[in-house]
Amino acid sequence: MLTGWRRTIYKSHIYQFFLKGAKKLYRFYSFRIMYPRLYKKYSAKEIDEGKVVFIEVRMPEISDNFRYIYDELKNNYTYKISTHFLHMSFSRWREYERYCKKMVIDVADAKYVFLNDSSNVFSCLPLRKETVVTQLWHACGAFKKFGMSIAELKFGDDKKTLDKYPYHGNYTHVTVSSPEVVWAYEEAMNLRHEENIVKPVGISRTDIFYDPEMKKLAFDRLYSVFPQAKGKKIILYAPTFRGRVASAKTPDEFDMQMMNEALKRNYVMLFKHHPFVKNRPVIDNAFSDFARDVTEELSIEDLLFVSDICISDYSSLVFEYSLFERPMIFFAYDLEDYFDWRGFYYKYDEFVPGPICRSGKEVLDCIKAVETDFDKDTVTQFKERYMSACDGHATKRIMRLVMGDSLEKMRKK
Repeated sequence: MLTGWRRTIYKSHIYQFFLKGAKKLYRFYSFRIMYPRLYKKYSAKEIDEGKVVFIEVRMPEISDNFRYIYDELKNNYTYKISTHFLHMSFSRWREYERYCKKMVIDVADAKYVFLNDSSNVFSCLPLRKETVVTQLWHACGAFKKFGMSIAELKFGDDKKTLDKYPYHGNYTHVTVSSPEVVWAYEEAMNLRHEENIVKPVGISRTDIFYDPEMKKLAFDRLYSVFPQAKGKKIILYAPTFRGRVASAKTPDEFDMQMMNEALKRNYVMLFKHHPFVKNRPVIDNAFSDFARDVTEELSIEDLLFVSDICISDYSSLVFEYSLFERPMIFFAYDLEDYFDWRGFYYKYDEFVPGPICRSGKEVLDCIKAVETDFDKDTVTQFKERYMSACDGHATKRIMRLVMGDSLEKMRKK
């Protein structure tokens, strides 16, 4: 008879076995029976030619990925617009199921649906042919692997599960930032055998970077939040998260005493952590005139506008920042671990348009040398290769692609 810790472990294994089985059964029931049946019931209604549905899979409000198209349709057209916030990975399963059911019922008679993230719930629906589904995605270019590209890696599901319960199904259009990255999205979304779904028409939210008024407002907002930045050059540190979405962590590798002493005369340093990260490093008050965490106070668009130097690691925001043709530094202290966890579409050391650093001291040295060592041509070539369709007119192209002739019919008089 098992006693003590052996018995505890044995019971734990049994519990885990049954828990795993229950999850499999629930997934089968949800994706093969419950959601498809619900959709079929409500799709008996006639399609509503003027109905547009925006689905935020994770974010709790309309994000920048949707904002330009959402505002344009709402302000200048007569489409009936609805939004759904599924809170995937950030809500209890019963709550998440309730959000998903409302979404399924709403899209059942919708003519147009916009997403900006993957959704196995939406992908399991027996979608009617009349509905136009556009995946705007939440990242420019192609940097970190995702979807089918990470099948069998630590961050992804196994290929068998992804084939059975796909995250990228039912798409009519997938909009990307340049012809160069089409292949990566076709691989990640398992669309290699589908013709002309991934389209290099640009990323809607990048239109903001061509608006001089928005640049002025960005500086106004910065100075209102952090007046110490006036007269100084701006260093932006914007790393991506580590780990899984629900338990995302952020790097905390800088020696702030060292950075402060070396840079405070000419620079300020702004920290913008990934929105998935809930517990962020606290910056000591001793450095309050030099460094500030503005994650909650300033948008990433504002920060890209105002920054003279961007320090990142594996974040796709470097594609957007390349539009400004300014210096970038890549603080990849955990490159090998991150590669094993997630992987990249291009060889990292040949891909990034700036120096790669493994320590805070190396980052500091690169900042000090930026005036003499910055290679603008490398950034320009990077921009032209990966962001060629982001020219300030992407929103109009996407709307014409998706809505076609109905745009003029639905325009407000």
